[in-house]
Amino acid sequence: MNIERPIRVLIIDDSAVMRSLLRMTLAECPGVEVAGVAVDGHAGLAAMEILKPDLVLLDIEMPGMNGLEVLGEIRARSLPVRVMMCSTLTRRGAAITLEALARGAADYVAKPSAQHGVHESMATLGRELLPKIRALFPRAKDEGTMHSAALPLPSPQRNFFRGTVHGSSPGVLVVGVSTGGPAALEQFVPALPADFPLPVLIAQHMPAVFTALLAERLNGLARLEVREAQAGETLSAGGAFLGRGDRHMRIAPVAGRPSLRLTLGEPDDICRPSVDALFSSAAEAYGAGVLAVVLTGMGSDGLEGCRAIHAAGGRILVQDRETSAVWGMPGVVAKAGLADQVLPIDVLAAEVVRSAGWYARRMFA
Repeated sequence: MNIERPIRVLIIDDSAVMRSLLRMTLAECPGVEVAGVAVDGHAGLAAMEILKPDLVLLDIEMPGMNGLEVLGEIRARSLPVRVMMCSTLTRRGAAITLEALARGAADYVAKPSAQHGVHESMATLGRELLPKIRALFPRAKDEGTMHSAALPLPSPQRNFFRGTVHGSSPGVLVVGVSTGGPAALEQFVPALPADFPLPVLIAQHMPAVFTALLAERLNGLARLEVREAQAGETLSAGGAFLGRGDRHMRIAPVAGRPSLRLTLGEPDDICRPSVDALFSSAAEAYGAGVLAVVLTGMGSDGLEGCRAIHAAGGRILVQDRETSAVWGMPGVVAKAGLADQVLPIDVLAAEVVRSAGWYARRMFA
């Protein structure tokens, strides 16, 4: 969605402190204006009808009508507005936020701790909130000119793994995703069969409390076993590992077998878990046996990892612009000429299964 006029934001929160923090934070963002504020869900819905905002910042826990109920009413009325949830970093807050994302919320922002002062809270909100708003409402001049039309399917005879597979490793599927990720993963992962022949590793930008719950949620939907990654686990087919929030997930040999390594990385790392870290380690461990998927997300995390996979001879698929919440991460990979295919989310899994099956037959025939 391209917007050239100011992005109009409606704040719905029962906390006067949070409303004030959000107003002051948004005042620091050029091209964004606060259209109004509401103290509860009912008032927020009424304000939406009058103010016609582009974005709603929606509190989860409110008396009378909570955030999920407001979100449901927004969808029922087909209001043309994007919604970003304001979540606490608690297990309950994370669970409700994930449900909201599955029901159509575009993204979420974590509320600052009550222990933080005003300036620290504004700085924390600004670092997280403002880039997400810009990603959800890109300016036309920043969009670039490339369109995400699907590239031609490779013929069955094409040897799309351009290098030599390391040893006898059967390959790996690595997935990178950020903004819009939970909804995309809930569509992509359950479409993989129980006998999928490759281990699946997923780097989703989220805090630790969120990734644990997302793994539980995906496990309940998928035919594969999905769990949050633990250090030292050996990789094998039939399972999917979701990278733990606040840790990088890498592949490293243990007793000669590919295993998971979780690290903190540098203190100023923006993305943890990093898609670049996962993808680069996969290229080093598996060489041409890497099958990579880049789903919706803002920023460019994964670009350098895709360069490593491409150089090693692996295969890269990315989600198209039309089905991505934000065509940032997949877009930069496509624009760099690294994507073997650009596909809608609803057909990505089928192509992954076809590619992985082709590779498994090649390895074990």
